[in-house]
This record gives sequence, C-alpha cells and structure tokens, in this order.
Amino acid sequence: MTPRAGQRTDLRADAARNRARVLQVAREQLAAGDHSLQLNTIARIAGVGVGTVYRHFPNRHALVEALSAERFQELVGEAQGAARAEDPLAGLRHLLHFTLDRALEDPDFAAVLESASTEETQTSQMKDELDQAVAVLLDRARRTGAIRSDIEADDVRRLLCGVEHAVRFGGSDRRELYLGILLEGLRPPH
Repeated sequence: MTPRAGQRTDLRADAARNRARVLQVAREQLAAGDHSLQLNTIARIAGVGVGTVYRHFPNRHALVEALSAERFQELVGEAQGAARAEDPLAGLRHLLHFTLDRALEDPDFAAVLESASTEETQTSQMKDELDQAVAVLLDRARRTGAIRSDIEADDVRRLLCGVEHAVRFGGSDRRELYLGILLEGLRPPH
C-alpha cells in the first residue's frame, strides 16, 4: 500500500495510530478556529502522552508541516501540470493563482511554503519537487521570451509569498492587481 501524504511508513502500528490521532485532533482544533496548536493541549485531547506528541512533532512547525502535506502534494501536482502546459506563461499564471488561493485559505500552509527550513523530510522532498517543476516551467517560459533570464524557482516562491502577505494585510480586492504586478515584473526588461 502506498503511503498518503503526511503518513510515515516506518512506524510501529501503535505509534502510527498515535501520530494519526494527534493529526486528527490538530485538524479538529484548526477547524474549530483554534490555530494555536499547543502540543501539550493536543496531547491531552488526543489521550496520549506529551512525550509521544513531541516524539512525532518536536515543535509546532513540524506539526504544521505534517498537516500541510496533502495541500503541498496538491501544489506539486499543479506545478507539474503547469510545467507541461502548452503555453508556459499561461501555466505560470495558473500556478500563481492556484498557489495564492491555497496560501490565503490556509495561513499555516503559507508559513510552510515560505519557510527557509523544514522539520519533516517529506516537506523537504516536496519543496524540491515543487522547485524542479517550477524550474522546468520557467525554462520553457524563458525560451519563449516570456520571462526574464535571471529569475529562479526560489525567487518565484518568495515573491508570491510577498504577494500573499500584501493581499492578506492589504485587502483581497487588490489580489489581481498584485498578481498582475508580479507577472509584469517577471517579464524581460524592455
């Protein structure tokens, strides 16, 4: 059986159940509007020891990464699809919109996306897959003259995180304007 995103395969059955229960409780807290994700509280609600939670998730960021795994895998799939798009600029535009929508829906996912470091090996692997797909997309767009030659996948991720912050704190009515400015800035200088 193939593991789902966020699921580890090297755990004993009881450890896997405990990890799944902790993730379930954390998702329930988020759904109820509690974004604090305090590991001690999660342990109590999940009915497991605090040490068990910290063994799986040494800090809040590690828990957030695990909770974001499915969303991140979805983003990787979108990036790979965009890299195969007939029109690479249209593929890039679609990917930017898709990513911004997901980041605005889920601030914790946005934090994982913009973080320079990762706690979970799976997150690091997905970031690498994302960057590879975006690099292919950018190479294709460069060959058509649609984007500047000095922009890299990392740059696009950072710039989009900036747009996410601007939209989140400056008003959703500016979303298309900010994305348009980003896309225009990716074009080669005249």
